[in-house]
Parts: sequence; structure tokens; C-alpha cells
Amino acid sequence: MCKHILNAQVSIRAPCCKKWFDCPQCHQEKSNHELLRSNELVLACKKCKKVFRKDTEVIEDSDEADEYCPFCDNHYVIEAKIPKMGLGVEGEDLRIDNRFAKDDRIKESKLRSIFNPSDLDYRLG
Repeated sequence: MCKHILNAQVSIRAPCCKKWFDCPQCHQEKSNHELLRSNELVLACKKCKKVFRKDTEVIEDSDEADEYCPFCDNHYVIEAKIPKMGLGVEGEDLRIDNRFAKDDRIKESKLRSIFNPSDLDYRLG
């Protein structure tokens, strides 16, 4: 698991030490040498576990077709989403059970009862 990239879908093989890392920052933290630059990247898809190569010159001029694994079509260039706090109601589907959902824009009619003194004219006749 990479702590730098939240949803890393591929591993990268470092050309200098021939070890697999999730990102260049992981290589920098775990090794004592600089990452060697190369014209070719060796990537391993984490979904199908197959290895493939990409040219760095092609990646700079790439389109969306180059962001997929050639074997399983896994989209490995995914935008990172930062988790956000949220408040919600735990319950069933609101379309089926809407007891928790109340629209405050709709005013409810006043309920009449015998205990309400403003209602006595209707009750006493």
C-alpha cells in the first residue's frame, strides 16, 4: 500500500535496483540511492498481475487510451479523491421507507384537539 498515492493501480519497477515500488516517493524512502531515469517504464497491473512496458516519450504525448492496462483494461491513472467528513442518516432506502426524511418547506396543518383552548368554539357549538 502506498501512502503517497491513495489508489495506486500499478507498481513501477525501478530501473536502478530492479525492485517494485508503488511510486517514486516510496523508492526514495526505502532505498539509499537516487532513482535512475529511463526511457522505458516497466509497470505491473495490480488487478491482473501482468507486467507491461510504456515508453516515457509516448506517455508525455499520451491520450486516454494509454491510461489502461493492455491485458485487463483496468484504468490505472485514477484521480485521487480525498475523503471528506459527512453526516447522514443510517436507514433503509428513502424511496421505500421515508420516515426519517422530512421536508421543512411544507407546513403541516394544525391538529385540533379538545385540549387546545383556541379550538373550543368548534367543539362547544
